[in-house]
Amino acid sequence: MLDETTTPLPPREDVSPPPADPPAPSPRTTVWLTRLLVVGLVLAAVNLRPAITSLGALLEDVRDGLHMSGSVAGVLTSVPALCFAVFGITAPRLARRFGPGAVVFAGMVAITAGLLIRPFTNSTAAFLAASALALMGIAVSNVLMPVIVKRYFPDRVGTMTGLYSMSLSAGTAVAAAATVPMTTALGGSWRLGLGVWAVIAAVAVLPWAALLVRDRRSAPGGPDADAARRREPDRTPAPAPRITRSRTAWALGCFFGLQATGAYITMGWMPQIFRDAGVPAGTAGLLLAVTMVMGVPLAFVIPRLATRMKNQGPIVIALGACGLTGYAGLFLAPAAGAWVWAVVLGISNCAFPLALTMIGMRARTGAGVVRLSAFAQSTGYLISIPGPLLVGVLYQHSGGWELPIMLMCGLMVPQIILGVIAGRDRTIEDEC
Repeated sequence: MLDETTTPLPPREDVSPPPADPPAPSPRTTVWLTRLLVVGLVLAAVNLRPAITSLGALLEDVRDGLHMSGSVAGVLTSVPALCFAVFGITAPRLARRFGPGAVVFAGMVAITAGLLIRPFTNSTAAFLAASALALMGIAVSNVLMPVIVKRYFPDRVGTMTGLYSMSLSAGTAVAAAATVPMTTALGGSWRLGLGVWAVIAAVAVLPWAALLVRDRRSAPGGPDADAARRREPDRTPAPAPRITRSRTAWALGCFFGLQATGAYITMGWMPQIFRDAGVPAGTAGLLLAVTMVMGVPLAFVIPRLATRMKNQGPIVIALGACGLTGYAGLFLAPAAGAWVWAVVLGISNCAFPLALTMIGMRARTGAGVVRLSAFAQSTGYLISIPGPLLVGVLYQHSGGWELPIMLMCGLMVPQIILGVIAGRDRTIEDEC
């Protein structure tokens, strides 16, 4: 202790080390986050189509139960594409405001709520409103899946796009094939047969809820904000491209629309084509299942192959050639080569995962991907709305399948041309 006569020692120079940068996330945390994202992508993709295909399997029962007219049922089959176009265009604004992860979480909640409410409605209007709620969630999630992949897996776009495309195809096929047997097992109630899909959708909410909590912690002011900045240094907003000035964006949107048209026509009318050719009803349904199942493995392979190529035009041409072969077979010998036509049309329908992959490749920035995804999918789904209806009109007025199949072949030609243009090695930022 110092007294009055003691000379104080000069203050010691502070030689403590400077404050260290916030620690980077541990490998264990990174692995946990990656696994959670993968699980979230897979579960979200599985739930992007059962709301549609499960209803298709039980549409006749739903019509009888709700006393729904044929014209209203026809409108109901066109609602998905319309909702995808209308609500999908809102995804970029929502993603900028709340973040893509939060919007996908809200989309999964909307899907769950819509699937849970609609089976227990007692009016057509309420059933349509609940269906629209589920489709709204599907629409925004559709648009943001490529964005999530681009943001969190920039070096594995092909692999992750293939994974969620394969999961989407699997969910589509399983819902189409399993809804009727599950309904029978549950006592034959179409309400329970539709409502069970809400349980599966609810499971998909869980990983996105966990990711939302993690993003809130990483937000400015949150406890993990510094670590998030170190992990994601490229979050500075980039100028939004003027998407309507890009030839690539228009080509990709039209390509998306034409492939969706072909897919909806195939799913909606191919069994009837086979039945009119003398194929038994059970076999016709099995042929459609073969066509849909083809998309499961190929949806994983094609995106990975596409990302290894600078120009995706050759894949577009190969898929288009399969489509032309399948339609030619349906025109010339629908029953004799039925299994072959089912397989090649299933391959042709894999233009969908290719289009999703090209969305992630045709923009350099996250802002570009979200705008391109919204533009291409909204434009594409608008284009796809009249196709199945037009096929039905031609079939009804001509009394046969010659004119509808000729229309399908005719649409395949511009699909190939526009796909080749969209597959060129350039980005929308180069054109805007």
